[in-house]
Amino acid sequence: MTKELNGRELVGFVKKRQAHLVQILRSNKKRAKLVIIRDSDNPVIEKYVKLKCKYGEDIGVEVVDLKVEPTLEALGAVIAEMNNDNSVSGMIVQLPLVKAEITEEVLQKIAPEKDVDGLSGRGKFDSATATAINWLLSGYNIDLKLHRIAIVGRGRLVGGPLAQMWQNSGLEVEVFHRGSDFSKLKDYDVVVTATGVPNLITSEMIKPGAIIVDAGTASEDGKLVGDIADEIRERADLTAITPKIGGVGPLTVGVLFENILAAAEKRW
Repeated sequence: MTKELNGRELVGFVKKRQAHLVQILRSNKKRAKLVIIRDSDNPVIEKYVKLKCKYGEDIGVEVVDLKVEPTLEALGAVIAEMNNDNSVSGMIVQLPLVKAEITEEVLQKIAPEKDVDGLSGRGKFDSATATAINWLLSGYNIDLKLHRIAIVGRGRLVGGPLAQMWQNSGLEVEVFHRGSDFSKLKDYDVVVTATGVPNLITSEMIKPGAIIVDAGTASEDGKLVGDIADEIRERADLTAITPKIGGVGPLTVGVLFENILAAAEKRW
């Protein structure tokens, strides 16, 4: 019987602890505030912004959603303003941007101490999604040192930071990307996929007993979908797999607010 890696279940415990931390911050005359900067009304982005706003409301953290024009100048001006606003604990730039080619330059404008998504590569925090995958696997007592690991995708949101995080901790990781032979995935015990390409991973690529984490997100017919084909979810011979909804996503939001609370406490 395949076990479900349910991030929504785990994050419930995280939220309770964080709500308590918010009360401690307030008793010390400190406030946590997150600013989300985005430049589009992409339905996937809308979904994740709403999740973050609701999470903040649940634990008592102020969340501000700022929609700006999709230009380097407009994004840079808002980031500069938030960098200099002492009431802002941290900020995220919600990706993807309309103009993908300016992403790196935009992210580098975020002050390191306020980069709570960990995407600039020079901040105080690791990638929130990569950390969430760690939390998820740890929460279900999966010891990565005992497994052969493959990551599909090397993007800056998930695959790249996760590979670096695991390699830095001494794990051997094989990264698959466009042009790789995906049939070789069946040689691996743990497969984490994060490409945003629906149905990229099919059943014949996955061996019995594998552990599958689908961190890919895309919009298809107005619905959020992952990287793996539905036929994989129907298998009963896997060790564990994330659900269609409620796998990595809820814990990513949990990590983001963990970082916000740390930033509010430290005030570097």
